[in-house]
Amino acid sequence: MTLEVSSQLLETLLAEAAAAHPRECCGILLGEGERVETSLPAKNIHPAPENHFEIDPQVLIDAHRDARAGGPQVVGYYHSHPNGLLEPSATDEATAAGDGTIWAIIAAGRVTLWRSGDAGFAALPYAVSAR
Repeated sequence: MTLEVSSQLLETLLAEAAAAHPRECCGILLGEGERVETSLPAKNIHPAPENHFEIDPQVLIDAHRDARAGGPQVVGYYHSHPNGLLEPSATDEATAAGDGTIWAIIAAGRVTLWRSGDAGFAALPYAVSAR
């Protein structure tokens, strides 16, 4: 299964990661089904943001509330790896819920997508749309 991701979203994620460097940026991916349309940036409230992330819980609550009211659905999360590693870290593996959500990791000028499942993370191919 190939995800559809907007070119604007990829540009936004790359810019956000560059602006946050050497700290990790983070936020929420919004869309529907197998389409990721936009992102909702969040403050990284982790006490060690250089190599960990924690999405501001109020942003999460607001995103889920908006989705229940008919807004874009929360399809996943994103964060950057200032160390340049494009795959999920051991910390990512340990903290992921394994609930099928999409995780985007931004590193080294690229974006990789992953699905969090019972067996860990699986790489997701994606197609870039002009939207």
